[in-house]
This record gives sequence, structure tokens and C-alpha cells, in this order.
Amino acid sequence: MSPEHVDVLIVGAGVSGIGCAYHLQAEQPTKSYMILEAREATGGTWDLFKYPGIRSDSDLHTFGYAFKPWRDEKAIADGPAILDYIRETATENGIDRHIRTGHRVAGAEWSSADARWTVAVERADGTALTVTCAWLFSAGGYYRYDGGFLPDFPGLEDFAGEVIHPQQWPEDLDYAGKRVVVIGSGATAMTIVPAMAREAGHVTMLQRSPTYVISVPEKDPIANWLNRRLPADRAYALTRRKNIWLQKTIYGLSQKRPKLVRRLLRSGVKKALPEGYDVDTHFNPKYGPWDQRMCAVPDGDLFGVLSDGSASIVTDRIARFTPGGIALESGATLEADIVISATGLNLLAFGGIGLRVDGRAVDLAETLVFKGMMLSDVPNFAFAIGYTNASWTLKVDLVCEAFGRVLAFMDRTGADTCMPHPAQPGMETRPLLDFAAGYVQRAVQDFPRQGDRAPWKMPMSYAADVKTLRDGPVNDPELLFARRAGVAAPEPEPAIAA
Repeated sequence: MSPEHVDVLIVGAGVSGIGCAYHLQAEQPTKSYMILEAREATGGTWDLFKYPGIRSDSDLHTFGYAFKPWRDEKAIADGPAILDYIRETATENGIDRHIRTGHRVAGAEWSSADARWTVAVERADGTALTVTCAWLFSAGGYYRYDGGFLPDFPGLEDFAGEVIHPQQWPEDLDYAGKRVVVIGSGATAMTIVPAMAREAGHVTMLQRSPTYVISVPEKDPIANWLNRRLPADRAYALTRRKNIWLQKTIYGLSQKRPKLVRRLLRSGVKKALPEGYDVDTHFNPKYGPWDQRMCAVPDGDLFGVLSDGSASIVTDRIARFTPGGIALESGATLEADIVISATGLNLLAFGGIGLRVDGRAVDLAETLVFKGMMLSDVPNFAFAIGYTNASWTLKVDLVCEAFGRVLAFMDRTGADTCMPHPAQPGMETRPLLDFAAGYVQRAVQDFPRQGDRAPWKMPMSYAADVKTLRDGPVNDPELLFARRAGVAAPEPEPAIAA
């Protein structure tokens, strides 16, 4: 029996994969497609994480899809609401009928002679199958889903309580009245602390170093005012535009005037906490604003539990675990019944799919990204990776739009192969994710790299990507189109905005 064949095989049924499917249906309705999801459920991150208080750290008017208004009055939404939104998008557009859960893509082999990928798939029941496709689209993000990062803590085996990583949260965990220590200072820790403080005896956030924190309204007053006066689509578009501008402005100001932004952030934290609180120890990072991701706390909920005493912050380093808690390098000890290791995630490029091109294994670290959506010398392969300094989905929407235009261009010109290739060898390169966060630095050497010029740079800028991906021409001189078996495609069209 011949393998099942589709025009586009999408890997991942989270926010990116379902967004890609929507754009494909809308812009290329004659193309067949399939979505393969390794887990047994759709929703990606928003189905995987079950820890208390899980929520977005971006507003849903920009994290939501451009084509589907976010209608909830909360702009900073909880995980279940986001999961419902993603699944509702899939259902109301018939995308769910194309999804196969429990199907993990193990590897993919490209044949230039056939102009197609042959994809090895492992089912959850242990069986295997093969799927072929003209295009392979990776929509799984860059996090490893089977396990988070846990440092090698000295004496961890001596601890008598429970140690939990947020990525493997037990649904039956009883923490009422217990002493909880949350290790970490990122978005996950700052979400868990106020959520657990409602029931725990006391929650301590133990951080090695501080993070920038800003209080944002859980409900966007301007968005909700517009929703009461305008049609939903119009209100959503205006709010989205406002928030894109706001994200751009804050990030830009952080890069140009870091000392000013540092003072403003410190002032905001100081006003939110009781008189005399040691702000400089716990909320004054050594790095500049937005050198790492800034943490947003809705309605200052973290500051609320710090103020009422149900939670506290300790800035120190771990010496070792003890049977009753954690001994710190300062000599202090934190007693604990439960320790939550909110110590970050592991990264995994393209879900760990092994790629081969005409029998040659692709070394991702040797490839360059093209327009932030394709890889050098890898034919008919695209991917979506969101922003580190703005809402993830802003980039996904642009990539998926651009992908549709590439497919349309290939149909018009008779090409069946599309491959980025640098015109000039020896380009200076830098990491794909030029970001100082620890979870990035641990694995970025295994990822593709970016170049020092367009279209090989990966700008973390929505405005720049609009210019390149939405308004720029498809037929870039460094994007090679051909017919199978290496026969040149028809004469390319003049460079026009696609």
C-alpha cells in the first residue's frame, strides 16, 4: 500500500499548527493537508501545563489570532480559556478533522527526484506509518515537551518532601497549609507563587537573581470600552494595533534608554510594595531591561501576596537540600514540605525531527534561517517560531501568510521545489535566538543560526517582519525555485510584492 500523501504536512497541533492550517485553508483551499500531534490532545503548551494559575504573559489581543477576535473581557487570560480558544478555532473551521493525535514525527527524508518528503511517524500504540508530502511545516515551537530542566541540586535525594517540576504537575497535589518553596524567578514562578499562596501555609520564591517585573491590567479598559461600542472585529483590530504599538514602544525604549526604563520599573515595584521593602535586592536585575524577557503580573497579584505576607522572596543561592528544606549559601535555611522547581524548560529544535536531504543528514547548527521561516539548503521545509519580545502569535500569523504566498508563486510558475541558498558563502553568523535567558543559552548551539544581513537575519521586530514577510516579494534571488530532477523552473516573474 502506498503511503498517504498530502500537499502540506503540519507537525504540531498547538497555537502555531492550527494557525497555519487556517491560513492554508483560507489562502490555498485546493491544497490537502494533515496535522500530526505527538501528544494525545491538541493545544500544545496550553494543554500540557497544569500548574496553578497558568496564564499568558502576553495580552490575548496580540497573542490571539489576527483572524479570530478574543472576546473574553480578560486580556491576560488563564490557560483553560486559551485552550478553549485554540480548540474552538480548530472546530469552527473544520481543522480538527485534519488532526491526528498520538502521532510523533521521528524523521523526514527529502527526495529531489520525487520533489517530496517521506516522513516516518510513530503512533502512541507503538505502530509506525509513513506519510509523504510536498511541504513539511514545523509548528511545534522550540520547547521539549517530555521534560523540563532540573538542575543538579546537591543533596536533592535527602529531601523528605515532594519535588515537582511545573511541566509534570500532579493533578492531585494537596498543598493546603503546607510550606512551599518555588525555585525560579521567571514567568512560571511568578504565576505559581500568587496562585498557591491562596491555600498554602506560606510560599517562598527562591531566586538566584532578580527579574524585571511590571504590573499590567488583567482587563484592558480600552479594549472592553471598544467592545461595547464597535463590532467585535473592528474593536479587536484596533486593540491589537494599540497593543502592538505598545509592545514595540516599550521594547524600543528599553533598548535606547535602559537606565530610564530601569528607573520606571523600579518605581512601579516600589509603589506596589509596603514601605521599606527591599526592592533593590529582589527586583533590581544586573542586566538591562529586555535583555531577558520581562515578567508581567496581572493586577500586581505577585505584589499583593508579598504585601499580605502569604508569600515572600528570598534572593540567595542553594548550598544543598536537607531533609527538611533547603540550606542557602548565606547560611539561612528554608523549611519546606514541597519544592517547585520552576527552573526553566529544555529547548528542542523542530521537535527533534531528524531531517535528511537526498541521503544527507541535515546538521541544523550548520544551516541558516531565511526570513525567519525556512532553512538554507533544505527544500520545501518551513517553520514558525514566535517572538521573544512580543506575542508569539504575531510572528506565526506573518509566517503563515508568507507561506501561502510561496505556495501560490510555485503554482503560478510551475515550480515544485523551493530552497533558500546564500548567494555569498562565508557569511558572519550569530545564534538564532540572541537572548541571554538561561534556557536559551543551554541549547542554542544545536539550533540553526542567523546571518548578518537580510534575508538571513531573524529580527525580533513585528514591523520589520511585516515589511519582509507581508509586503516583500516572494521571488527573492536567494530563494531558488525549480522543477523536479533539477530542471529549472520557468523564467521567474519580476520582483513584485506578493
